[in-house]
Amino acid sequence: MSTIFTQIVEGEIPARIVYEDETTIAFLDANPLAPGHTLVIPKDEYERVNDMPEDVAADVYATIHRLVPAVEDSVDADASTVAFNNGEAAGQEVPHVHCHIVPRFEGDGAGPIHSLFSDAETFDVADLDQITEDLSDDELDEIAADIESRA
Repeated sequence: MSTIFTQIVEGEIPARIVYEDETTIAFLDANPLAPGHTLVIPKDEYERVNDMPEDVAADVYATIHRLVPAVEDSVDADASTVAFNNGEAAGQEVPHVHCHIVPRFEGDGAGPIHSLFSDAETFDVADLDQITEDLSDDELDEIAADIESRA
């Protein structure tokens, strides 16, 4: 069964397509978080970022790189948040890799990505200490070494 995104790629579901090449396609999000909220996807279905072959991942990133300034300029945004929700536990609702380019504006109240783990309205970088306060230096060193060994 194909995802809603594959149905967009195949032309079965209409979308406001803003860019397309051999391996990627980008379109406006049907439920935008801000004007110009754009999704970039590989045309082939891969559920998670780590499922994409490296060449496809490079193509997806190249499309993101191309579109970020285009999206920001088109809606006169001050910045953008560029993010993947990688897996259901991270909030991924469609099991097809997709990158969000969300235009951001001064005073929009959304906060930085770190506010996902804190209150966006009252977020302060000092709050980050509370998020990881239970991890010792040894635990952090172990996590870093484990990631490095798997990369």
